[in-house]
Amino acid sequence: MTMRIHFTGVDLARTRLASGIRPLMELEIGIRLLQERSHPVRFDAWRRRAATGLHPRLGPLFDFVPALGASVGFLDMSGPENAADFTERLRSAPAREIVRDLEQWGTGIRQVPQSARRLRQDPTLIRHVADAVDSAHSRFIEPYWPRMERFAAADRSWRLQRLAEHGIERLLRELNPRYITWAPPILSLTTASGRDGDIHLAGRGLLLIPTVFGAHYPAFDHPDDGQPWITFPVRDGADSTLAPASFTADVLADVPDSLQALLGRTRATVLCTIAQSSGYTTTELAAKAHISLASASEHASVLRNAGLTTLTRQGKLALHALSPAGQALLNSVAGAL
Repeated sequence: MTMRIHFTGVDLARTRLASGIRPLMELEIGIRLLQERSHPVRFDAWRRRAATGLHPRLGPLFDFVPALGASVGFLDMSGPENAADFTERLRSAPAREIVRDLEQWGTGIRQVPQSARRLRQDPTLIRHVADAVDSAHSRFIEPYWPRMERFAAADRSWRLQRLAEHGIERLLRELNPRYITWAPPILSLTTASGRDGDIHLAGRGLLLIPTVFGAHYPAFDHPDDGQPWITFPVRDGADSTLAPASFTADVLADVPDSLQALLGRTRATVLCTIAQSSGYTTTELAAKAHISLASASEHASVLRNAGLTTLTRQGKLALHALSPAGQALLNSVAGAL
């Protein structure tokens, strides 16, 4: 059972790579992954951390975004928005649109959950759903986002080079050969739901969106008012069609508990962040570690005074980098895991 996407010459010309992974799309796929147990090496460590102390307020997300099948319309998280913009728009969604989406979604499922019935009766409760999205993003995605972005950026650079050297058809063939096959003029998708059908792009082209969490089956949509899209998994190099499970697990790894106990959570996060680059300015470090500029400067100074990091000059820039002692500490922590 496959979905068949039909291309014309115009569609090929209008097919493009998205600029990068999308935080809310990763969140939506992540919510699905938390409801099943596939690919344990790749995702189980992340699942265990995500499930620790899971708050009941997140419950509606698991109702409205099931492990398999369509999510409710107002929780379509496939767009490029960040979490703040999405939740602001969700909180201000008109009641009639919320009710309409619930009615459309309810016709395609066996049993309508109680949270959907309550929301239909009182659409103002959508604010709690928005709060749940914000909380879930902060818990499930945000701590790993800098590493996920770097992983995806490397994949994008490789694919753009392949596109420049070999053309769009080679790019389509190499997206995800196990589940996406290109036999001109048709791109065939094997999806997790086993859907079967035909999509005619009709001159709209196709948007190719990379994903870290969607590491196996592709997702897709063909909206009436926008460009059709599919997802493909990021890879770690030219010799693989999929990033190794251990590589994804490392990208989604948390700061080790032992390092947090030694340095404190924020300082351990700063050290691990510095280790991910050959050199960060204090401003870059603050952004990557999701802390204030003053906090980044303070923690970097403490780490430098302890001999775990260094400060080097590159023109007018002062760059924080890992010292040999800092690398030895991280290696010893990794060896103990």
